[in-house]
Amino acid sequence: MIHYQSWKQFCCLIFFQNMRTLSSTARRQLENKVPVKQKMFQEDNGMPVHLKGGTTDALLYRATMALTVFVKYIIYLLLLF
Repeated sequence: MIHYQSWKQFCCLIFFQNMRTLSSTARRQLENKVPVKQKMFQEDNGMPVHLKGGTTDALLYRATMALTVFVKYIIYLLLLF
């Protein structure tokens, strides 16, 4: 029987023994998109900042508003009865 010095050492051995080691030589360089995004969000085109991200932001905004109205209606019905 192997004696472990601590419970933490035993857990680390059990949980991490099957993990692969990651190689740092196969990394891919990613393009820095921050300046492009900053320029897009800084331009003055009359749109609110929460919608400047495009279609995804518009859909997310509408879904959030619909969910908010739905939850408020459900709360209203629960308080009514």
